[in-house]
Amino acid sequence: MKRLVPLFILFFLLGMSQLSFAQQDPLIGKWKTIDDETHEPKSIVEIYMKDGKFYGRIDSLFRKPGEDPNPICDKCPDDDPRKNKPVKGMVIIKDMVKKGNEYVGGNILDPKKGKIYKCKLWLDGNDKLKVRGYILFLHRTQTWYRVK
Repeated sequence: MKRLVPLFILFFLLGMSQLSFAQQDPLIGKWKTIDDETHEPKSIVEIYMKDGKFYGRIDSLFRKPGEDPNPICDKCPDDDPRKNKPVKGMVIIKDMVKKGNEYVGGNILDPKKGKIYKCKLWLDGNDKLKVRGYILFLHRTQTWYRVK
């Protein structure tokens, strides 16, 4: 019995360190999105992990005077459950998995245009995130900044 207790503690600590590692992925956190066309901040997106994949949810929006403070995704595809739903709180990045230094395999929604693109993410240092949406060979890349 005396031998089992240290062994149990060792396995418990190893398990906790793995859980802690998953929660400490540098992608996880809040990011300020910058429109690649206007160069203006658009939103804060919170990236989180669920079931081994990464997702991004719009936490808050930067709105100009006269703009609808609570826009909906009226241009989302008709078969998308996000159609006509509030943009704030919407999951716009789905199903990303880490592969080397990149996060791939998922997609990103542009709620303004209602378009869904394949997505690739990678960190540029600790506080910059490159976000690329693409269809075939056409792509756009934005730089998002970590919110501290």
